[in-house]
Amino acid sequence: MIQAIVFLPLLGAILAGLIALAGAHARNPSGDTIEHGHDDHAHASHAHDDHGHDDAHGHDDHHAPAEPPAAGTAAAELITTALLFVSAALSWITFVNVGFMKQDTLVHVLPWINSGDLQIAWSLRVDTLTAVMLVVVTTVSSLVHFYSIGYMDEDPNRPRFFGYLSLFTFAMLMLVTSDNLVQLFFGWEGVGLASYLLIGFWYQKPSANAAAIKAFVVNRVGDFGFSLGIFAIFMLIGSVDFETIFHAAPGLTGKTIDFLGWQVDALTLTCLLLFMGAMGKSAQFLLHTWLPDAMEGPTPVSALIHAATMVTAGVFMVARLSPLFELAPNAQAFVMLIGGTTAMFAATIGLVQNDIKRIVAYSTCSQLGYMFVAMGAGAYSVGMFHLFTHAFFKALLFLGSGSVIYAMHHEQDIRKMGGLWRKIPYTYVTMVIGTLALTGFPLTAGFFSKDAIIESAYVSQNPFAFYGFLMTVIAAGLTSFYSWRLIFKTFHGKPHDQHHYDAAHEPPLWLLIPLGVLAAGSILAGFPFKELFAGHGIEEFFRESLKMHPNIIEEMHHIPETIKNLPFVMMVIGFIVAFIFYIRRPDLPVELAEQQPLLYKFLLNKWYFDELYDVLFVRSAKWLGRVLWKDGDGFIIDGFGPNGVAARVLDAARGVKRVQTGYLYHYAFVMLIGVAGLITWFMFGLGGQ
Repeated sequence: MIQAIVFLPLLGAILAGLIALAGAHARNPSGDTIEHGHDDHAHASHAHDDHGHDDAHGHDDHHAPAEPPAAGTAAAELITTALLFVSAALSWITFVNVGFMKQDTLVHVLPWINSGDLQIAWSLRVDTLTAVMLVVVTTVSSLVHFYSIGYMDEDPNRPRFFGYLSLFTFAMLMLVTSDNLVQLFFGWEGVGLASYLLIGFWYQKPSANAAAIKAFVVNRVGDFGFSLGIFAIFMLIGSVDFETIFHAAPGLTGKTIDFLGWQVDALTLTCLLLFMGAMGKSAQFLLHTWLPDAMEGPTPVSALIHAATMVTAGVFMVARLSPLFELAPNAQAFVMLIGGTTAMFAATIGLVQNDIKRIVAYSTCSQLGYMFVAMGAGAYSVGMFHLFTHAFFKALLFLGSGSVIYAMHHEQDIRKMGGLWRKIPYTYVTMVIGTLALTGFPLTAGFFSKDAIIESAYVSQNPFAFYGFLMTVIAAGLTSFYSWRLIFKTFHGKPHDQHHYDAAHEPPLWLLIPLGVLAAGSILAGFPFKELFAGHGIEEFFRESLKMHPNIIEEMHHIPETIKNLPFVMMVIGFIVAFIFYIRRPDLPVELAEQQPLLYKFLLNKWYFDELYDVLFVRSAKWLGRVLWKDGDGFIIDGFGPNGVAARVLDAARGVKRVQTGYLYHYAFVMLIGVAGLITWFMFGLGGQ
């Protein structure tokens, strides 16, 4: 069964890829021309998505007739989607078998790397932690596939798109079923590759290419640290197999390792290097800059990246390696620090964004910070609980945003919307459900998981516990504000673009059915699973797949009622302020922005991280490259090397050429100079020697 869950998406990706290749060959039999559609934006505009990053240009008005779809498009859509639904159904069966019936399995697929002490087999490890991730990945991915059939209905390259989606899912499934760090790294890099392909799916657009490259490069920074962490573990233990690592880890306490001339604690350094990879993949503070730009891809891609695949990989990795992190309290402190900072930092930026997808993107960034706060507290199951619930309501918010964009004919700027609840009531209701879950409204899924994270930070013994608690509480209020700001500006008030408003209508059933399923999940994924993830059933449910900090769950159940109610109070405050700002007094936000222009621009420009990195890294790298190119390679190497030698030979040849005049007296003169030289040589005794 587990082989089918993992490899069915790969089969779908291969078949869709073959269909895409056949379609491309049919359009260009000679292979010497490239179809670009009617113009450089044809692919993008047909898919009901935006092409502007700029808040003032959040739409595309291209209405050229769509390029005909590739041959076999319907087959590619149906094959990949059907295989994903089969995989999702099998994942839920596996979830029950493993989580409740304790049928953990380890399937050996084939030998992989055998080189000296490095013995790696390709194996599929299925314990409760894996089963949870299988359900999240396959459920959301299958719904995204289904949604994409309607959303991408005018894009001519749908086989390629569905092939990429299935490849993305396969890479993530390889990651979560890995039995060793090298196999995990394979899936880790696989989701990086798939995200690059999907973010840059409309490769005719320079902005899409730039966003894809940015995501790829920023993740390489994190992955460099992650690979160093894997090397460190192999050096210390001699194995990359999880069971061997966890068994040997207690023996590493107190050991040091030489790192850049310093003797540092081996486990702390290893965990920090591994977490560096998680910071890149899960878009944590300092390595977060790629995530908002990933909105360049089609909206279904955003949903898949933010809810079920790419960004959850880092959280899963820390949970999987919880036995290591529990032995490295200083590394845990750093995880808590970064998580709390990210939760707060991303929430502040979300306050003023105007692109509907970017608001939800910064919300993802902030919620990932929450998950890492739980990991830093040692409440790994609580962090996984939020990952589980977040997948449903975040996919719902992204796909709901896609429904709004579809209805508004590519428009993404919420300042140009308004009053849409009358036109798209179904989308409105589902978006409100997703918003309630995100803000932690009682009885929704987010209420149980987010509150549990804040409680875990409060009782944690981590040095940054109070900081993590404070940041997550404040972020809860900010999350409520910007989430309701999105709802009020999009669905309430007066229409700001009458033409688009008049034409707005509910999208087809392909888009509406996944919204309904995810809306149900945004409610049902909470209370029924509370005891399993954040109650007394954790040890029975997760067993050996997680190593929880001792007694933290028990302590969470005995915190003061005031602390328990604090997130709810912050949520209500955020809602009230958003209601006053955008329903009762819509002039207030403008006044506030005018009174605090520096703060407004600071938040609108995302704390100027992109500009800072441009100065520190991009421009300096370009300057260094130019110096090495012009001065190093051009002037020094070529100047004194091949080009210099050739130039001197030419100069000498030109000089000798002047002597070859054909006149006898010129040759006699040269001979006299030669004789004079020889006489001088002998006069000074050099010839005798």
